[in-house]
Amino acid sequence: MNRHTPQLAAPTCTFTQLLSSTRRGARLARLLAVTQLRSWGAGQDLTERAEMVVAELAANAVLHGRSPGRSFRLTLALDPSGGRLRVEVTDARGDLLPHVPPTDTDALHTGGRGLSLVAALAVLSREVVGG
Repeated sequence: MNRHTPQLAAPTCTFTQLLSSTRRGARLARLLAVTQLRSWGAGQDLTERAEMVVAELAANAVLHGRSPGRSFRLTLALDPSGGRLRVEVTDARGDLLPHVPPTDTDALHTGGRGLSLVAALAVLSREVVGG
């Protein structure tokens, strides 16, 4: 998990919201992200990919990072000139790092692919916006 994370050079559009660590909070995170990106005029492809990324990360925050009475934070930072979007979801359990399963997971296993999906969507998004 020690990868270089590209930094946005002074994003011109930012959004941050605390949400309850519930399924309803995770759903609201996805809806808020889409609404915010549309209000900023982000392209449909970027918005759709961000929607899937936020949905997965928010679900993980609620499922794996939940602490009673504590919220999770959604942050979006868009650099329209560079066509880059940074999505951050911070859960209440900062003491635990996410577990990334090996890539050769059993095809019949129903979980453990979320972070791989997020990584794939992030790479595709960079290709779409010319990064």
